[in-house]
Amino acid sequence: MTRERLAGAARAALGGGRRLAAVERVAGGTKKGVYRLVMDDATTAIAYVWDEAENHWPTTEGDDDLTDPFSPGLGLDLFEAAHTRLDGLGVRVPAIRFVDRVGAHCPADLAIVEDLPGESLEQLLARDPDAAAPVMARLAESLEAMRGHRAPAYGKAAVVDAGGTSRGTSCEGVVLDRALRDLAEAASRDPRIAGARDRLEERLLGLAAAVRPRTEYAVVHGELGPDHVLVDTEGNPVAIDIEGLMYFDVEWEHVFLRIRLHDAYRPLEVEGLDEDRLALYMLAQRLSLTAGPLRLLDGDFPDRAVMAGIAEYNLKQALELVHR
Repeated sequence: MTRERLAGAARAALGGGRRLAAVERVAGGTKKGVYRLVMDDATTAIAYVWDEAENHWPTTEGDDDLTDPFSPGLGLDLFEAAHTRLDGLGVRVPAIRFVDRVGAHCPADLAIVEDLPGESLEQLLARDPDAAAPVMARLAESLEAMRGHRAPAYGKAAVVDAGGTSRGTSCEGVVLDRALRDLAEAASRDPRIAGARDRLEERLLGLAAAVRPRTEYAVVHGELGPDHVLVDTEGNPVAIDIEGLMYFDVEWEHVFLRIRLHDAYRPLEVEGLDEDRLALYMLAQRLSLTAGPLRLLDGDFPDRAVMAGIAEYNLKQALELVHR
């Protein structure tokens, strides 16, 4: 993105005679460009740019298939659908200041949203767990609101809320298919997974066979790690990177939260989760968090050591699940 293009969008979003003084890239995005816009009166906002040049993930077949709940969450339509659903449930998300999907300011989808320049929940937990406690309590309330909103179909929020249908016949079936693909991909890249491939596949199939059918699905973020939760000035958790929002088994969300938060997950624990789904989804996510980072390293992702570390850690965790 050129500064000139962002300057025009910033004026349209923030107006008031302000002029764009600086553009700062915000670290962490792998699928879109994230920029902090600083105006000449110190007003700030965040620009999201969904451009191919900003997406570090190698392109694979089916990436644009929105009927696949796990296809990449890319673009303004998915963002707006997710924002509408979460805002309607009372879940705090950055306020939208401006959107451009017609190319008036850049050749890609663009949104300018409220800037929340404070800490992420991840940073707050590391710095002061006691100060993070009320934020975690409010996050638990947000998760409960999401869990309480049910739909008779699973899939991306943008698809389901528009009356669409997703591929597959069940959440557990979709997860199993994805896990088997992740297993094959990880096995092709690492000999340790290749050596345990048969045992991992057998375990996946056995876990999936134990899952009982379900006909209602909750709202889940899908990747709600503490780095995807910001903290506003009033101590409220604010969900970001929401494009992957979907209706799905709530167990998928809680497995991811357990993986990312470790002992800090305890304030978010809920009763009534399906243990069979939790077991299947834990192994599936370990394989996803192995294959995904390894795939990302095929491209030009800059923080290579971090991504390699994620793959290595989850690879070992996946192997432990079949060596017990």
